[in-house]
Amino acid sequence: MQLTKNFNKIEFESRDGSTMPENVLENIKELAVNLQIVRDILKEPIHINSGYRSEAYNAKINGVKNSQHILGKAADITMKQYTSKDLALIFEDLILKGVLKEGGLGLYNGFIHYDIRGHRARWNYSTRYKDFYS
Repeated sequence: MQLTKNFNKIEFESRDGSTMPENVLENIKELAVNLQIVRDILKEPIHINSGYRSEAYNAKINGVKNSQHILGKAADITMKQYTSKDLALIFEDLILKGVLKEGGLGLYNGFIHYDIRGHRARWNYSTRYKDFYS
């Protein structure tokens, strides 16, 4: 199912093959719209490392219990031309300008987490950029 011009539902599916609930799909659609904005601005594909996660899969990979991924509101992403720090700065700027929905933004080695929870949350689990968000 095509969600936006460049994003397909399959990119956001749980890696354990679990069926995506309808309410989760609605959240994924909203998330995809926000990611499409970034893709259009940067003119480069976004790779979804992780989108929706079933509760079982989230537990299997030791995800946090209240993960936004379970709700279909989060994606861990990379883009070839940008470091995770670059992406975090770009997403932060677009959120502050009101272009993207406010939510969670997490910096990791090699990828960022973005979610559409509706309120600000920031964290840094990167060992490369230790002072980011400090």
